[in-house]
Amino acid sequence: MADSCGFHSVQHTLAGGSSQDEILSLIDSLNSDPAIHGILVQLPLPDHLDEQQITQRIAPHKDVDGFHFQNIGKLTAGNTGDAFVPCTPAGCLLMIEDQHGKDLSGLFAVVIGRSNIVGKPMASLLLKANATVTICHSRTRDLPAVARTADILVAAVGRPGMVKRDWIKPGATVIDVGINRIEVTESGETHTRLAGDVDFEEASAVAGAITPVPGGVGPMTIVMLMANTLKAAQQLAKGSSAT
Repeated sequence: MADSCGFHSVQHTLAGGSSQDEILSLIDSLNSDPAIHGILVQLPLPDHLDEQQITQRIAPHKDVDGFHFQNIGKLTAGNTGDAFVPCTPAGCLLMIEDQHGKDLSGLFAVVIGRSNIVGKPMASLLLKANATVTICHSRTRDLPAVARTADILVAAVGRPGMVKRDWIKPGATVIDVGINRIEVTESGETHTRLAGDVDFEEASAVAGAITPVPGGVGPMTIVMLMANTLKAAQQLAKGSSAT
């Protein structure tokens, strides 16, 4: 995708046994490379590596994944002008705005999942758009009943088919962030396929709009990654011209 956008794209593929210091050293070199405007680390990392230390090593102005604490803080405070918003929730918001417009005043949104990558930033974006937001998780009491209050339901828990038809308010907009590989047997052969957190066939009968898996949130995530990278290049160019 980067190549198709005309971007200079470099991929560093390291051995699974690479040390923490090796990875940090590579990030340091990319931070100081003027030809690189955006850096992302493919997650999850092997267990022997400290994910937080690695993601926080990326310079905030090159953190196009939006995982650096500086960018997270700006998002939480509602100051997204020069911040990088995590790509998946940013893409989800565009799809929600396509259905409801940019001002979500009066709408109830429920986010199922409280991860730093999707759940929490998604809630911050919905709040900034004036929705009334509830974040749910594995310890939420009577989760289906809470989900049924939502005009906008975002499922990001990593449990295939968890959200059923009776969890969904008629006419609600449903965003399925789940990417789960499940085994299925067809014609006597077993293979894997991708499934979302929402039971798509059941939910489609009641939802006003719903995203499929695959082909829904995934492409939007990539689009927003490209948008963040372009934004990083533009901000650096403005800074350079100012000095």
